[in-house]
Amino acid sequence: MSSDALIDSLLAALDARPDDLPLRLHLAGLLLDGGRGAEAIAHIGQALARDPGNAQAQTLMQRALGGPVPPAQRTAPTASPEHDRPAPPASAGPSGDDRPAPPAQRPAPAGPSGHDPLAAYEQELADVVPPRFARAGDEPEPVRGAADRVYDVESSSVRLADVGGMSAVKERLELAFLGPLRNPELRRMYGKSLRGGLMLYGPPGCGKTFLARAVAGEMGAKFLSLSIVDVLDMWVGNSERNLHQLFEAARRDAPCVLFLDEIDALGHKRSQVSSSSMRTLGNQLLAELDGMEGDNEGVFVLAATNTPWDVDPALRRPGRLDRVVLVLPPDAEARVAILEYHLRERPIANIDLRRVVAATEDFSGADLAHLCESSAEFAMADSVRTGQVRMIEQRDLERALKEVRPSTRPWLSTARNVAMFANEGGVYDDLVAYLKRRKLL
Repeated sequence: MSSDALIDSLLAALDARPDDLPLRLHLAGLLLDGGRGAEAIAHIGQALARDPGNAQAQTLMQRALGGPVPPAQRTAPTASPEHDRPAPPASAGPSGDDRPAPPAQRPAPAGPSGHDPLAAYEQELADVVPPRFARAGDEPEPVRGAADRVYDVESSSVRLADVGGMSAVKERLELAFLGPLRNPELRRMYGKSLRGGLMLYGPPGCGKTFLARAVAGEMGAKFLSLSIVDVLDMWVGNSERNLHQLFEAARRDAPCVLFLDEIDALGHKRSQVSSSSMRTLGNQLLAELDGMEGDNEGVFVLAATNTPWDVDPALRRPGRLDRVVLVLPPDAEARVAILEYHLRERPIANIDLRRVVAATEDFSGADLAHLCESSAEFAMADSVRTGQVRMIEQRDLERALKEVRPSTRPWLSTARNVAMFANEGGVYDDLVAYLKRRKLL
């Protein structure tokens, strides 16, 4: 059988058994013997992708690329008679003796301190053989504790005037944070500290995060947002260290608003937490809020949650998140401002905002944004269908109202049960008052 016929038979066998490495490497050796180096390299590359440490594949690849063959692997990997003869050493002199190569010409051993024999052809065959190790980049790992290693401390351009409605919330923030900061002489006279914490709670999509950014912008302070994904780590102790570094970043950039999003995930009731690592993380959060790990002067902690009844009561102790503010669905005035904001850059005509506002009771800010988006979709689809570009009209908003439902009602149903049966110490008195005004309680 000719060599080409044998290669064709091996290719057919390899199609049926693509994971048979000895067969693939035997075929690669025959391809090399036949002068078909490019095809051989492709098969060797696939073998190395499956088994990077395969010595036979490494030897064949070095041979295919014209590199020196390691002394221990100079016998050929295939059954071909030509490969059964030992290859002459790369350093052999004119007389063919096997004297060792000078030290300067010996290949360095593979490993962390030497040259990796696979690195050269791994780079050359990057489009054929996947890399053995994925690199995040060439930049060195920053020193632990260096400023803002992974946490972005930003400046906020949002102001409280950009927040529609929420007059009661704004008044509470003025008393807690903004007033003392604007009046340093009065603050010192009354002994008011620039440290403190406030927890915002309410239905999802009602602007708690936006409000925190507005507070930072109003104060001219830096803004640092923290969520559970910024903290949790699979290794023991790393989560606590990440939390400490976040607070340290806020302390370095004081005055700074540190926003703890979804505080119920970080500070869940320890009596309901079965994981010892999460309990330890909760204890670390309490220590950071107390300032035991550093001075919190100038660090304003704002937390947000949709489920305050799941937050550990220790977090609401005086000196920590001791002020609790209910962020309700936007009232009529706020809904007007939100609708105008989301329609301001869209082509609109003959929109009756009063009718839309009257039909959007219990809508959150996110619901109103979705309502405007849906009405724009209807108008655009009609323009595409008719070939006539038209404005967004009242009929589009009314059609969207038939599809978009307020997302706050499930939350209000749960909150009603909490207000009725779990209002220990009057924590949710403001929620009770709101539900009674709405005749939901």
